[in-house]
Amino acid sequence: MSENITCTGDGTSPLTRSSTLSLLLATNNRGKLAEFKRLLAPIHLTTPDEIGVQLTVVENGETFADNATLKAQAFADASGSIALADDSGLEVDRLEGAPGVHSARYGGEGLDDAGRCRLLLRNLSATPRREDRTARFRCCLVAVAPDGRSCTAEGCCEGFIAVTAAGDDGFGYDPVFYLPDYGCTIAELEPTDKDAVSHRARALEALLPGLKATFPELGST
Repeated sequence: MSENITCTGDGTSPLTRSSTLSLLLATNNRGKLAEFKRLLAPIHLTTPDEIGVQLTVVENGETFADNATLKAQAFADASGSIALADDSGLEVDRLEGAPGVHSARYGGEGLDDAGRCRLLLRNLSATPRREDRTARFRCCLVAVAPDGRSCTAEGCCEGFIAVTAAGDDGFGYDPVFYLPDYGCTIAELEPTDKDAVSHRARALEALLPGLKATFPELGST
């Protein structure tokens, strides 16, 4: 399901409609970059590394929307470009919504993706039944221009936490997120199948109409 799209600004900018700009992706995460580039074609995209922007944003918001806004605004201000940021994470009902906004830091900074997956499985070890391991990936996307125009959308992917990790094609918690309709984890899906169901894909699907209307100067590849 896709939901909650909000845009501000009238779609005008100091540039003419014949001018084109790139959309700056406010991340250097390789997995996210690959997914964004597939899903946002044909909009022309750039990355912080490509334009020489080195920026660390403290993600101290209380919600995914808060953190995405912090990142998008910071990268827009630093680059002078329209910036698109996401904040996303895993919400496990049995853990009262954890790890939530702390998904990337679950268990502390010393853990990598595999370590966080193992920790999650340990924390659910007393809950063996699949129906008691309901969870969702949630993604909030925020695009911000230096002149104050903005657009926001959210998307979710519902599923369960698997008993064991499986699959090598995802990142983050993909190896432990089980999709009953596919009979496998997200990390076992082909990229095209993941694009059809992922929280980030659904958020982008919701965002695109408003993104194009709010920022008509964005160019195409």
